[in-house]
Amino acid sequence: MIYLDYAAATPLDPAVLKAMQPYFTDKFYNPSATYAAAQSVHKDIEAARARVAHWLGARPTEVVFTAGGTEANNLAIRGVLNRYPWGNVVVSALEHESILTTAGQAHAELARRIAPVTPAGIVDVEALVKLIDENTVLVSVMYANNEVGTIQPIRAIAEKLAIIRKQRRASGNNNPLYFHTDAAQAAAYLDLHAARLGVDMLTLNAGKIYGPKQTGALFVASHVQLEAQIAGGGQERNLRSGTENVAGIIGLSHALDIVQNRRHQEAARLAQLQHLFIQLLEEHIPGVIINGSLKTRLPNNVHITIPGQDNERLIFALDELGVQCAAGSACSASDEEPSHVLRAMGISDTDAQSSLRFTMGVHTTEDEIRATVAHVKRCL
Repeated sequence: MIYLDYAAATPLDPAVLKAMQPYFTDKFYNPSATYAAAQSVHKDIEAARARVAHWLGARPTEVVFTAGGTEANNLAIRGVLNRYPWGNVVVSALEHESILTTAGQAHAELARRIAPVTPAGIVDVEALVKLIDENTVLVSVMYANNEVGTIQPIRAIAEKLAIIRKQRRASGNNNPLYFHTDAAQAAAYLDLHAARLGVDMLTLNAGKIYGPKQTGALFVASHVQLEAQIAGGGQERNLRSGTENVAGIIGLSHALDIVQNRRHQEAARLAQLQHLFIQLLEEHIPGVIINGSLKTRLPNNVHITIPGQDNERLIFALDELGVQCAAGSACSASDEEPSHVLRAMGISDTDAQSSLRFTMGVHTTEDEIRATVAHVKRCL
């Protein structure tokens, strides 16, 4: 099998599995219990929290563990809009469904405003800024897109928001203007330091970085006020109640350590494979179109349109030949509607349904890339 859908799921790193295993058996204790063995597990959670905080340039108390990226995004969006019910949120048209849908369900009238993107799949910063009014309390723009891999100008947006905050203070407007980014796809390849990015909240997803599924985290800067979405025993600073998923938390922290320590080397390796992949596609597949910016893009993503082809048929044909790829986000794979990301980029529904996403990872080799292009050519 040639697996080229790392944006959907990554295999668990053996070192991560090894770190997690004791918490399924010998260290099974509830970390909220008072006896010594349970408190030892609690200390392990806090050590894991500190490791995650290190990569974010944050305090450990600013890391909230969740059941995956979707819950973290929901906590960021709902948590702010429920705390400030008169407010609205500005999001980009490229966002994951867990952002777009959650923002769209807000009870405030016209609470969700969607910023357009360029044909290259980059958010239009000036257009985004124009959507912000005196009642905007949150802006959410993903760090890197899960479908076409484009890296968004997070720092540039943060600088614009800093100017607006200063103007608000001068005018007596006390509404906050928080900035959230979904970094689920970016965490294996890009800098996550919150202060350098200029963000107030940041989402992580262990299942995208060779860690366990259904485990994630939300960085919440100490000045951000959120309303909890899960009530109960008051775990995670009262922002996410429930007995902690200890094994998952340990796995997330180890996975983040691994991918961040090797990110420069791995990004360089994958960028070479990406260049080869695109070169071979353009040589052997007549009329192929590469979607998204080639300049500001994750090194593991190759998203193409083959005009006149049915992507669902191609996916099944490639699967029979041993190549596993996707048409877009796995979270919306059962939806027959064309990708909202491609629509936002101005790609027609017909071409969107002729598009394929290949995402590489730590196990991808040059031989696999060459074989994949040969299989695509064979299917056509």
